[in-house]
Amino acid sequence: MIECREVQKYYGDYHALRGINLSIREGEFFSLLGPSGCGKTTLLRVIAGFEDISSGAVLIDGRHMEDVPANRRPTNMVFQSYAIFPHLSVAENVAFGLRRDPRPRPEKAAMVEEALEMVGLKGYGARAAHALSGGQRQRVALARALILKPKVLLLDEPLSALDRKMREQMQVELIKLQRQVGITFVLVTHDQEEALVMSDRIAVMFEGEIAQLDEPEALYARPASRRVADFIGVMNFLPARILDEADGGAQVDIPGLGVVDLPEGQVSRADADDSGPMIGFRPETMTLLGPGQASQQARETGAVIDEVVYYGDMTYYDLRLDGSARLNGNARTVRISMRNVFGREVPCVGTAVRLAWSPGSLVLFR
Repeated sequence: MIECREVQKYYGDYHALRGINLSIREGEFFSLLGPSGCGKTTLLRVIAGFEDISSGAVLIDGRHMEDVPANRRPTNMVFQSYAIFPHLSVAENVAFGLRRDPRPRPEKAAMVEEALEMVGLKGYGARAAHALSGGQRQRVALARALILKPKVLLLDEPLSALDRKMREQMQVELIKLQRQVGITFVLVTHDQEEALVMSDRIAVMFEGEIAQLDEPEALYARPASRRVADFIGVMNFLPARILDEADGGAQVDIPGLGVVDLPEGQVSRADADDSGPMIGFRPETMTLLGPGQASQQARETGAVIDEVVYYGDMTYYDLRLDGSARLNGNARTVRISMRNVFGREVPCVGTAVRLAWSPGSLVLFR
């Protein structure tokens, strides 16, 4: 549905987009994810036609968008601020895009009702827009964008102004809505969890470039670089020494974990940084074993608890792995997470514990 070919964008001397190559499928929920200033909103505005490109090409549904203005493109955008007109009713806001449409008034009214029902606001048409909650205003903005039946809906951080509970609720509603209408959604967000929850695929961007484009599960479990791993969720890093390499895999010595053989799929080929080889793993991939509890995983490691942080459904533990100071003399602290279930003892700071883990959870960043 959308194709970007070597898209470059300059603002004077500032290089905002650096050779973006990207294909977004028809009917896909696609996210552009990255920190502030990485170029994700600029790329969205380029697709929408609000920004010209310095070079390259943008195609939508197979058609080149060069010299096609924003109002002639088969896209519509929901802005971060919603851009709701407070002096208009809900129905008048939703119908705003139809004001130059030649269709008769009853047909337009039916389209407004259909759009409001689609976003769960049936019967709200006569209500004043300024009397709505944040979540309801977001739905009005969605209805206004969808009433024109665009081929692509562009979402510029539409949930950032909502509180956490409403944000989580609207994430689920957006997923359902996208499946219902079947059009391509492109979301810009800096929230990693939001992107993982909502997307079919995610493009992670840094400094105007796409660092990795993948499905959420692959992005989380097998990040292509340490920078991506560090940005997506929580990742522990331990220094490692490469002992041998063969068939794309590597044998590594990890202080605190020992010698491990890693296949090709667990070895990142991104350029190494100054810190040298590092092993990464997620907090949930290690299990804190209770007294006498047998391990269901491949290996065990001893550790001492440095900190305990309670989050309600989860408890996070910061631990010093036994032998982790072997490589450079500094003991490394790692964080693991355990779901709080009835009857499970929460050990206190200073307790010596056992950890169960599997080599399959490790990624080598070279």
